[in-house]
Amino acid sequence: MESAVMESTGMESGAAAGRFPFPYAPYRIQEQFMQALYGALEAGRVGIFESPTGTGNKLSLICGALSWLRDWEEKRRQEEERLLAQDGLSSQRARPDSAGTAPGSPTRDPDWVTAFVQNKEERDRVDRLKEEHIRRKKREDSLEKIRHNVQLKYAAKRKRCEEDEAKRLLQLSKEALSQGAGEGVLDQLDHNEDELILAEYESDDEKKVVSGLEEDDDDDLEEEHVTKIYYCSRTHSQLSQFVREVQKSPFGKDTRLVSLGSRQNLCVNEEVRRLGALQLINDRCMEMQKNKHEKKSDEENEGKKRRVSRTVCPFYSYEQMQFLRDEVLVEVKDIEQLVSLGRETKACPYYGSRFAIPAAQLVVLPYQMLLHEPTRNAAGIKLKDQVVIIDEAHNLIDTITCIHSAEVSGSQLCCAHSQLSQYMERYRKRLKAKNLMYIKQILYLLERFVAMLGGNVNQNPGCQAVSQTGTVLKSINDFLFQSQIDNINLFKVQRYCEKSLISRKLFGFVERYGGPASAVKINKENQNLAGLQNFLLTLQQGSDKEGTPQSPPVEAEHDQLRAASPLMQIEGFLSALTNANQDGRVILNRQGTVGQSSLKFLLLNPAVHFAKVVEECRTVIIAGGTMQPVADFREQLLGCAGVDPARIVEFSCGHVIPPENILPIILCSGPSNQQLEFTYQTRDLPQMMDETGRILCNLCNVIPGGVVCFFPSYEYEKQVYGHWEQTGLLSRLSAKKKIFQEPKKANQVEQVLVEYAKCIKRCSQTGGQMTGALLLSVVGGKMSEGINFSDDLGRCVIMVGMPYPNIRSPELQEKMTWLDKTMPRAAGQAPSRVLIENLCMKAVNQSIGRAIRHQKDFASILLLDHRYARPAIFNKLPQWIRERTQVKPAFGSAFAELRKFHRGKLAAL
Repeated sequence: MESAVMESTGMESGAAAGRFPFPYAPYRIQEQFMQALYGALEAGRVGIFESPTGTGNKLSLICGALSWLRDWEEKRRQEEERLLAQDGLSSQRARPDSAGTAPGSPTRDPDWVTAFVQNKEERDRVDRLKEEHIRRKKREDSLEKIRHNVQLKYAAKRKRCEEDEAKRLLQLSKEALSQGAGEGVLDQLDHNEDELILAEYESDDEKKVVSGLEEDDDDDLEEEHVTKIYYCSRTHSQLSQFVREVQKSPFGKDTRLVSLGSRQNLCVNEEVRRLGALQLINDRCMEMQKNKHEKKSDEENEGKKRRVSRTVCPFYSYEQMQFLRDEVLVEVKDIEQLVSLGRETKACPYYGSRFAIPAAQLVVLPYQMLLHEPTRNAAGIKLKDQVVIIDEAHNLIDTITCIHSAEVSGSQLCCAHSQLSQYMERYRKRLKAKNLMYIKQILYLLERFVAMLGGNVNQNPGCQAVSQTGTVLKSINDFLFQSQIDNINLFKVQRYCEKSLISRKLFGFVERYGGPASAVKINKENQNLAGLQNFLLTLQQGSDKEGTPQSPPVEAEHDQLRAASPLMQIEGFLSALTNANQDGRVILNRQGTVGQSSLKFLLLNPAVHFAKVVEECRTVIIAGGTMQPVADFREQLLGCAGVDPARIVEFSCGHVIPPENILPIILCSGPSNQQLEFTYQTRDLPQMMDETGRILCNLCNVIPGGVVCFFPSYEYEKQVYGHWEQTGLLSRLSAKKKIFQEPKKANQVEQVLVEYAKCIKRCSQTGGQMTGALLLSVVGGKMSEGINFSDDLGRCVIMVGMPYPNIRSPELQEKMTWLDKTMPRAAGQAPSRVLIENLCMKAVNQSIGRAIRHQKDFASILLLDHRYARPAIFNKLPQWIRERTQVKPAFGSAFAELRKFHRGKLAAL
């Protein structure tokens, strides 16, 4: 044990001495980051790491983590060799010696037996090591062969082409033979309709379903997972950026990396991709897999009954997916490259990438796949003794809450009930008893949910007025009891929905018969389907009558999909109701009509879903550019998840910019000595809006380039803008800076940013009275996260007031009440008060961090509210900003400081 500790210590000090491969000479803070990361990984800690954006934190994560993994693998290899060598020596020495036992001592075991028993455990370990050694050598040799033997790739490609040609000829032959078979159009319709009927549901017990592979492929499925790093981030673009950084790093050539994603991002089957909505793509894919498994048994029964034609996915070929897996492991690829490879090899990237997980050293995946346990298990992700790095984690608590929360509207509930009733009536004679039982249970659940909203499931939800409007919160048990569904096993219903693919079957049914354009045979059997068509039509007309503005085509298509398949959304709500009673609440939001009302599940304790991650993993690193304040992570997430405080390590580093390149100021009063305090009560006063306008007018006179001004909400920004228009302040501002406003719609943001950047560039080149542009943005909007206002795009960032969340929100009030009941007071403050402050300051820190993006950048930051100077608030600013912040009670001295700063920087350019 002592030698192991010495080795560990030696390795840490070796790493600290500069053994981190890096594409260029790292900054001092990057070295510190990598050393701290290496130490946390080696000691098996849970780390909260903060490194400001613009300091190369992605590269530091890559080089620090992969250096540790390289050293860990080398240490394991050396230990294996030592034990195997030791085993070779001991097996030569250990020979059973019959002379070792004295004739007069029958009760005493021979020495060699004792030694054998004592060494059995070590021998078993050595045997396991031998197997691992052989398996690893085989895998490495195979990948090396693929890496260097181009002919193998061409051979595989040629084989694929030959197989495609053979399939095409076979299909032509079948078509030729089937001509004149005498099957009419009417029979074909009935024949195709078999796909809509639920298969027999045999058991409620959870079965381990092999994912469509032949039995002799089990060895590949059970491949042991090597020690690896799971890196996750919020969006696919962030993950692609991370993979590109790995490709550029010194580890880019010899790291086995696999990128995971959703079917929406990875599917290469155009027929499935056209469905658009993620849930529809998922269900269709699973159905096609199921068809592939059933195909064999259908062929066996061909003589007994007519075969049902079932669509199978041509890309779900195990042989081709094995080939894709090997290609993925040989060379680092991002999502786009993986999809291109899938199309080229005619192999499914979604499943092919999953087959690469066991042998991969670095797995790159989105939050949802790691933080949602059912998704994690379905993907074959095993966290036991592995390393997890969660990047861009400033919103981690909110992300876990959102992933495990669900909402359904009254319209969706009524629509699902109508669709499912029609489905049951049409296929009643073809459905097995167990299917009918579960369908009736689901119909009863839908009926009771609508009743809880004050409506009747058999009437149009858009025409049913709600007598008692308002928002009511209930515990899960109270909701189940009051809705009279506490006698139904929701776990079994949830499992039935998942295994039977009922929502997919229902969607196919509605697709066929639910739309006016669908050609439906008019006979007794489907006359009752007219009711479904009329109902869907009234729903659509009802929503149009409400005077909602015309949605863009993309949103309209999304709404149509939601209307066509509401059961998918409802399944998420049923799943959420299986949470423990104390960890969530059900919100009944009763609006004007039943259709506008909704049921929402709110997760109060995200730690219950994070606990398993930190329990199983060797190390968990929560990282981001703006992690302050970290108390939320430490107490709400890690503390509630049962993490020992001694296991938690925190690291925060400064910025790479020199101190003189940033000027943060807290401004307590404006040019007319009006105290700046933007509370809900005072911010609407004309004098407060006038003072804000005067501050901006003064600043725009001395600050070049772009100025970004953040408001607490869209409504307040609109109100201030309107006030400035009336008072003439807007025209004064427009004389110096062209004014842009952040749009609410995401698809318009890019255009505004392009125009904003063009204006600044034009002004800097031409000179004149106009010095740049002013962008009026919103905290929590698209501009406050993920947008870089580097160089002239953001020479000054202004924060108007403190963006506290709406404490009148029922969800937030319930969360505050829950925290006060379950969490201890911190420094004399109630946990609910700490939550409000932390939510506010996280939003502030995200917004003001937009300006400084690289070492030579410079900007000023202005916080307009005297409350920022309070110690409790001030200490929640990022350390690199806090250390350089000046508190200015009067506007005059602040203005002089800002003018001096920007004139000095302009002179130095």
